Amino acid sequence: MNKKIHIETLGCRLNQIESESVASFFSDDGFSVVMKSITSKDKEDSSCVLCVVNTCTVTAKAEQKARRIIRLLLKKYFNAIVVVTGCYAQVNKEEIAAIDNRIVVLPGRVKSRLSDVPSIVTKVLEESSDDAKLIQQKIKSHLEKEVLFKPVTDTSENPFKLATDTFLHHSRSSIKIQDGCNYRCSYCEICIARGKSVSLPVKDVLMQVNKLIASGQKEIVITTVNIAQYQSEYNGKTVGIADLLEILLNETKGVSFRFSSLYPQIIDERLCELIKDERVRPHFHLSVQSGSDDVLLNMNRPYKAQAVIDACRRLKEAKGNPFLACDIIAGFPGETDEDFNATMKLVKDSGFTWVHAFPFSPRPNTKAYTMKPKVPEYVTRKRVDELLEYSFESKINYINSQKGTVRKAIVETSHNAGAVKMRDGKRVIHAVSDNFLHCVVLLDDGREIPQGGSEVDVVVLEPLVEEIRKNAEQEVLCKLG
Repeated sequence: MNKKIHIETLGCRLNQIESESVASFFSDDGFSVVMKSITSKDKEDSSCVLCVVNTCTVTAKAEQKARRIIRLLLKKYFNAIVVVTGCYAQVNKEEIAAIDNRIVVLPGRVKSRLSDVPSIVTKVLEESSDDAKLIQQKIKSHLEKEVLFKPVTDTSENPFKLATDTFLHHSRSSIKIQDGCNYRCSYCEICIARGKSVSLPVKDVLMQVNKLIASGQKEIVITTVNIAQYQSEYNGKTVGIADLLEILLNETKGVSFRFSSLYPQIIDERLCELIKDERVRPHFHLSVQSGSDDVLLNMNRPYKAQAVIDACRRLKEAKGNPFLACDIIAGFPGETDEDFNATMKLVKDSGFTWVHAFPFSPRPNTKAYTMKPKVPEYVTRKRVDELLEYSFESKINYINSQKGTVRKAIVETSHNAGAVKMRDGKRVIHAVSDNFLHCVVLLDDGREIPQGGSEVDVVVLEPLVEEIRKNAEQEVLCKLG
């Protein structure tokens, strides 16, 4: 009996956590789970019975990529039913369903129902003959009846049900403490796709963190849609993100914490005092979007450029020389040359190590979809290229500033089975440092291969300039300390 499934994940860290949780449910039920992204070079495979695609809707390009992957899965796994979920599935399920009749679209707000799918598929496989087409039809029928059309009173269901202490595809564990968003940024569909803000209670956060510690995790990424909106109750008091961090530092041991992203307006003196703790990783990603107050106003962002500058100054005072990254949208409707120049000035003055630069993508159902004047595509592309050029040089300079330093790093899980590659005649493994450098780590002859997920000391040697300029995954050469 074939019990093989394939999971594809697009988009944010939250989607990655949820996909890992789905993988864990299937693995616990005896399924063989593949999470490596499919390519056109992969061979056709008749043994896969189900695919899950966890989608993103943040840009039109993300949706286009999802459709391409869905079609590729349908072709390569011709016996499989393809379940499509996530934010794209929430906002445009009709478009996805129209691709093929082997698709089941599960809206993102009810993706927690995926926890029921392994037992349903197992039951079909146990009761069916060897007729692949019949199995396919039965799986789809049962999924539609028992998962998709199951009665529900709360359309968001339980957004924290997809949690796991087992990570098949990632070396660093994550915990989702908040979902949804109450902001209505003029360009963003996430508030529509994920709904209103909800927070995981502190006691549940502590329980999940302790499970991760017990499973041997050395780093936990605190993940949210909008960290500024985390709110819970603990010991009779209202708890925000700074309070939660203080509780985690006081009530746990043996694990470090990293934020997946921060909003500038919450980076105050109290949070930064807590961030000084050596168990908080010196890497911070800020949701910025623009350095122009006029553009930020049109975006309906809840801060001005000065808040970004102040936030970066406080983070540097707290951590010395942290890795600072940010998101920037180029070509937002009405963005002038002066507006973009203000963005470039903010990025440089704030000392961002890396900029995730995106061209503006008009999303249906948002205010910015009809905003004018539109910025010409060639102008937007030029602005993105300028941001990326700054990023390449800034990252190279940052790595050069780290030469000779010893950093803590988590070994990537792919090396659990000894999948060690060679570079210039030396064995190498990959790891992610505390300050978020993606390391190629040289192993001396005879040196034992560190276990995937373990924490090691690495000495920074030099930037991998060619890889950085290609925007490749690995960016710095190191050796074990």
